[in-house]
Amino acid sequence: MTTTQLKTSVIIIGAGPAGAGTSFFLSNSGIPHIVIDKETFPRDKVCGDACSGKTALVIRRANPEWLDEILANEQEFTPSWGITFVAPNGKPLDIPFTNKRTPETKAPGFTVPRMDFDYFLFQKMQLSEHCTIFQKSKVTSIEDLGKDGVRVLMTHNNEQYEITAPLIVGADGDKSMVRKKYINSDVSDKAYCVGLRGYYEGVADLKADNYIELHFLPEMLPGYLWIFPLPNGKANVGVGILSEKIRSKKINLREQMLYALKTNPEISRRFANAKLVDKIQGWGLPLAMNRDAMSGDNFILTGDAACLVDPFSGEGIGNALYSGMLAAAAIKQAIEQNNFTGAFFKETYDDVVWKRLGDEFKISATLQRLCNYPWLFNFVVNKAYKSASLRNTISCMFTDMDLRDQLSNPMFYLRILFNR
Repeated sequence: MTTTQLKTSVIIIGAGPAGAGTSFFLSNSGIPHIVIDKETFPRDKVCGDACSGKTALVIRRANPEWLDEILANEQEFTPSWGITFVAPNGKPLDIPFTNKRTPETKAPGFTVPRMDFDYFLFQKMQLSEHCTIFQKSKVTSIEDLGKDGVRVLMTHNNEQYEITAPLIVGADGDKSMVRKKYINSDVSDKAYCVGLRGYYEGVADLKADNYIELHFLPEMLPGYLWIFPLPNGKANVGVGILSEKIRSKKINLREQMLYALKTNPEISRRFANAKLVDKIQGWGLPLAMNRDAMSGDNFILTGDAACLVDPFSGEGIGNALYSGMLAAAAIKQAIEQNNFTGAFFKETYDDVVWKRLGDEFKISATLQRLCNYPWLFNFVVNKAYKSASLRNTISCMFTDMDLRDQLSNPMFYLRILFNR
């Protein structure tokens, strides 16, 4: 078999949101790159399918017209205006994503099946003359060439390719082969969560404004059950819980999810006539519980490969796109200065990611731990249910990190206790 040799500036392994985010901004800077993915698009990806304002921000920065296209297409992208927390005692708390909504206001977030969203991103990558994509390709080896960069061997359409570049980007998910090659470690158990997802139709009482729902059931804490509305009357329904919790309590997560849908007083009523339209599938969520290395000599990790899933909300799509955007900025500097060392990427990428997202991750990790205390969760929701000012404060916490930080401060709960 003959081998085709290619040279480029950057090799990206993975064409999901993390890879697409990196590609968009490399293309905007005129940097040639090759993207390799083992699947053929459109392809499914097991996920919660919820996209936050962070997702919208990155897409807007990449190309404002793309976001306009998304927000104008409610047949595929369902606009979401808020979130409903349901405490362990069953009491709901509706929190709008914005308190300044006008007829002209665009929805801050949206939900969309990953098969559709990732294909949307994939098609936008293809528009760039600076991006070369290989689908249905198998990476057989990644070789570290030291100061000469990296060599990737892959097979595509029964042909072998040898691709060299100064840098490789691992955007290949929680089982990242790039991470295993360069860091030689798996995600720690304490930072790992397991999620299950099923698509349902006929779920009753979905909100008109498409609020996403998080149900903190006592038997699943510090995890939760979610219900996310999707286009065409469907809903993404799933559960997420820490791996160590599953092992310690010997939980069959699929059975527990189906049991909750069948027996929980409020939830079962809504699923009485609902139908599962696809099989229930699972996937791993590498949580950002600790600051681990995300780069080194000649490599950068993004998205799930960098363990950037929010510890509380489980958000991964927005963080994947955002990390890709920051990775592209660091790569641009590296090329300009011809510096692809780990020390350089730590300063221009790792430190920047944690400066932008680190406080958010720390607070989310604290909130996750607070979920081990159902009485405290019930207490806050009960108070907020009766207090418009407290509901407004919690709503603002989704956009103001200084306010969100109050949730990890004991004085916040004392003020609630004394109605201050």
